[in-house]
Amino acid sequence: MKAVPGGKVVVLDPGHNGGNASHAAEINRLVPAGRGRSKPCNTTGTATGNGYAEHAFTWDLAMRVRDALTARGVKVVLTRPDNTGVGPCVDRRAAIGNDSGADAVVSLHADGSTTAGAHGFHIAYSAPPLNDAQGEPSLRLARSLRDGMVAAGLATSTYIGKQGLSPRDDLGGLNLSTRPAALVECGNMRDPAEAAVLSSAAGRQRYADAIANGVLGYLG
Repeated sequence: MKAVPGGKVVVLDPGHNGGNASHAAEINRLVPAGRGRSKPCNTTGTATGNGYAEHAFTWDLAMRVRDALTARGVKVVLTRPDNTGVGPCVDRRAAIGNDSGADAVVSLHADGSTTAGAHGFHIAYSAPPLNDAQGEPSLRLARSLRDGMVAAGLATSTYIGKQGLSPRDDLGGLNLSTRPAALVECGNMRDPAEAAVLSSAAGRQRYADAIANGVLGYLG
């Protein structure tokens, strides 16, 4: 990994939260999601067949990506401080990125498709764009993240998007962003082979290094 010019700020948004499942009323309340829509504040996320929760995966992954980026001189801001709280809501997560003046916002997730054979990562970005940051900058960020993951030998999705990229108009965190933003679905937690990688410390480090390289490639 290479160093980047000083003063760069990256917001990492680890999806969901460990306390969401016990606060249904709070996470189910509707909040603005962009494009005139409302969506639930947040969700509980998915889990592997062995019970490894997405919120635990995204938190651990965020810590690893944070460490890799800070070692290269990047200031990292997190949208939640731990994995025991509730939320924050999708509109608040977007606001954290906007208010920080982030050079890049990267939301971290894993998918839960039950389609047989569905596996691989994809990078979502807001389309059609609602502002300048959601145009070329966000697409360039998405491509850099995709390229970093491909370079690490990670397979692109077999069931969503094309060549690892997925334009979306329904994701509140992306719709509400005024900074370059992308969402990484690292893999399918319901696919046994991919779940084994996502559940292992070595696997999570592989994903973290790939994502950090993609971010650094974009910032550089």
